Amino acid sequence: MSSDQRFFDFLKERIGLDVASVGPAIIERAVRQRSIAQQALSTDHYWQTLQGSRDEQQALIEAVIVPETWFFRYPESFATLAKLALSRLAELKGMRALRILSLPCSTGEEPYSIAMALFDAGLAPHQFKVDGFDVSPLSVERARQAVYGKNSFRGQHSDFRERHFTAEDERYSLSERVREQVRLQVGNLLDPTLLANEPPYDFVFCRNLLIYFDQPTQRQVFEVLKRLTHVEGVLFIGPAEGSLLGRLGMRSIGIAQSFAFSRHNEPEPAPAPAFVPSALPVRQPVRSIAALANEGKSAEARVACEHYLDTHEPVAQVFYWLGLLSDVAGSALEAQGFYRKALYLDPQHAEALVHLAALLASQGDVAGARRLQERAARSGRAADSERKS
Repeated sequence: MSSDQRFFDFLKERIGLDVASVGPAIIERAVRQRSIAQQALSTDHYWQTLQGSRDEQQALIEAVIVPETWFFRYPESFATLAKLALSRLAELKGMRALRILSLPCSTGEEPYSIAMALFDAGLAPHQFKVDGFDVSPLSVERARQAVYGKNSFRGQHSDFRERHFTAEDERYSLSERVREQVRLQVGNLLDPTLLANEPPYDFVFCRNLLIYFDQPTQRQVFEVLKRLTHVEGVLFIGPAEGSLLGRLGMRSIGIAQSFAFSRHNEPEPAPAPAFVPSALPVRQPVRSIAALANEGKSAEARVACEHYLDTHEPVAQVFYWLGLLSDVAGSALEAQGFYRKALYLDPQHAEALVHLAALLASQGDVAGARRLQERAARSGRAADSERKS
């Protein structure tokens, strides 16, 4: 019912979401849920309700946005931040505090990780402040509460939990010291007035957001990020977004697994579209990743995937392996995102189609799973036909 283009266009206009990046099934499910909640009699009836209610517009956005994050995700980024922060403070010579921005901040794990990393590096409260923005008021409110379950502590190293949290039954409450360093607000990166009168930030975290936009929106958002980042500052992004920043005039600072970029005077040439499968020789690195995964070395395989994406153009097979590794680890939502990225690069990637279909089926989306299974079958028939010809 919700394949109606109106809903896709609404989400594109409001939050920049490119339906191809998440798949129509995610949006269809959200529209069905909200339509039932509003007791809408038809698609048109729900559309009319949506147009007349800002609260319902936000509710639909909340239904589409499913936060998937945890503390110290991509740990090397925070280790790199701590080193750079100490160096930047020495340059500033006490003239002002460091300014750090996290957006989207989701439910708070990232901005609070920033604050904990800087405290653990020896910085005092007066030496830094962190701002967090997210388009979701619900996520911001959860972040302000700063009480988290075990799902937010997924890394191999969780000793920070003992230093900065207090256990409350099966949940953990963040210390007031860390919370006071972080200011959380609702804000949309597509809003041209966002932080327009604020000075730029020394460090900006904007990770795994650009991949959900089409190319014009990516460029629009990048211009905002560039305005928000100090000319001598550093921008931290997601593993799959490095090639895009390279084409737009940023360069890696050269620290592996940090996904950190600084300004570069000469943008790289070749205005190729974002997320075109790489023409570079990828067979050997992908084989190495597959070998690690097949040997049960999941952590090493994930590092190899992320390193590849940090140093090459993104390719579907690497995202497929990340999806499979997340799937095996029990992170269904993360796996689903990786499989969709693989299909965004290669719509006929048979393995990604099959595994994503299985995930959707396990979540009760029988129709979505069936569509993917049919695509996989058509892909298989096409491959057979090519081999016979």
